[in-house]
Amino acid sequence: MSEQDTRPADAETLAAAAEHLRAGHAAQAEAVVRHFLTERPDDVQALRIHGFALQGMGQTAAAEVPLRRAVAVAPHVPQTQFDLGTYLHALGRADEAVQCYARAVEIAPQFAQAWFNLGNALESLSRRDEAADAYGRAVAADPDLVGGYYNLGGVLEDLGRHGEAVTAYRQAIALKPDLAEAHFNLGGALRALGRMEEAVAAYNTVLAIKPDMVQAHANLGYVLQELGRFDEAIATLRAGIEKAPAFAGAHGNLGNVLREVERFDEAIVVYRRAIEIDPDRTEIYTNMGGALRALGDVDGAIAAHRQAIAREPGFVEARINLGIALLQKGDAAAALATCDEYLVADPGNARALALKAVALDELGQRAAARALVDFDRLIRPASISSPPGYASLAAFNAALAEHVCAHPTLVASPTSHATRHGRHTGELLAEPKGPIADLERIINAAVADYIRDTPADATHPFLASPPSRWRLTMWAVVMEVQGHQVPHIHPAWLSGVYYPEVAQVAAAADRAGWLEFGRPGVQIPYRVEPEIRAYQPQDGLLVLFPSYFYHHTIPFTGSGRRISIAFDVLPEA
Repeated sequence: MSEQDTRPADAETLAAAAEHLRAGHAAQAEAVVRHFLTERPDDVQALRIHGFALQGMGQTAAAEVPLRRAVAVAPHVPQTQFDLGTYLHALGRADEAVQCYARAVEIAPQFAQAWFNLGNALESLSRRDEAADAYGRAVAADPDLVGGYYNLGGVLEDLGRHGEAVTAYRQAIALKPDLAEAHFNLGGALRALGRMEEAVAAYNTVLAIKPDMVQAHANLGYVLQELGRFDEAIATLRAGIEKAPAFAGAHGNLGNVLREVERFDEAIVVYRRAIEIDPDRTEIYTNMGGALRALGDVDGAIAAHRQAIAREPGFVEARINLGIALLQKGDAAAALATCDEYLVADPGNARALALKAVALDELGQRAAARALVDFDRLIRPASISSPPGYASLAAFNAALAEHVCAHPTLVASPTSHATRHGRHTGELLAEPKGPIADLERIINAAVADYIRDTPADATHPFLASPPSRWRLTMWAVVMEVQGHQVPHIHPAWLSGVYYPEVAQVAAAADRAGWLEFGRPGVQIPYRVEPEIRAYQPQDGLLVLFPSYFYHHTIPFTGSGRRISIAFDVLPEA
């Protein structure tokens, strides 16, 4: 018997029980429906109220019986499936909840709340692609569902689909302009895309709505630092600290800005205060170690990095910074041991492999370093052909150059990037891709060829586990006179660069504007001159190389622009 068959007197009884439940009087509601069910044991509405009332009384296990009975009596009523799913999800039984929500939306495809709850359950199971689909269906069924857009934005961010996340957050904001959390998350997605000025605007909006949201102060300070607006960053972070003196994150970010502008003594004071507030913030120890090393206190830096590692043994930043400090102290053997200890758990880590190569060179083990950083075997330069739809390779390159130079994320290079005297885009694979979509196809084919043509080698950390699936992330750099990139590596498996426009990069002895491999980063103390390999950029040249190979651009002295499009290959399970 369904709830539609309830007689008027019965309806009054159930309405009274429901009112008790709404008023928080679960025991009264339970007593009414328990008596009611003795005469009408299959009344769906009564079973539902009984389940909710038992939950309200803390009898959680008992509540499952009437909710399952409601499903058995009315399996084609979507609300009964929804209720049972909500109950199961609250108990942490997300797999079972997914099944219930899926049945509910199968019965009623426009049941927006069921799609929304299905998304929540799938997300809790880390089934993020399916969760994104469920949230998308929720907002399609109910375009006014603010939470649907908000949660969709969050799961899209987790999937690295930051451009789509921006759209979702903006839709949530259009429906609820004062939703500070949506503006906050929008700032994070914009930051991930390299759209820093827009991120600043988003965080400023957060602070206009919620002036005491100190995490927004902290994030805004970080973005302002990236934009090189150091005074504003310091002022923003100090304002956040004034509002929440016990928030260690704001102190930590302030220390980072002070370190960036070489106010190391002040940075150390701020870091120590952050540690007093939260002794378990491991990144603050290692950031303080960097400031101590800059002041020449190498032993203090080593101690700080070891404190970070003691709290979080898998924290690669602390391991690498410890290795750098040990190199500065002249103990290359200890630096090598630090790298090897970390590589046991993460054999392909780019930072550890890069530093290990330096330590091997410092120890005179050139053959071992050369085997790790094998230029001939692992760097792959190639010239590409024009993709379909373009009159020539020159036309394709011109389209790429135009797209890059008009890209909304193109700004003076953020301080955390390797580019000097140049501009840097954010993610180029966010829509609209334009000609980047054609370059993406070319690069994916080149990566597949690289993997096919470079046999797997269990004895080599880079070649031991080539990925069968991957995704790309891509950005561009536009440089003019004196533009260059300092030596750096990438946190990926394979990296590369494509040159659509290189102006007048000379073949002269100084190799101005060339791509050079092998020279360690500016923060890496080394005494042994490394082996290097250099390539002259040319329009249409594509170069693939392992992400842990240190590389940089020799300062560019030619006339005109030099445009490069860089990318990383990120393995996927």
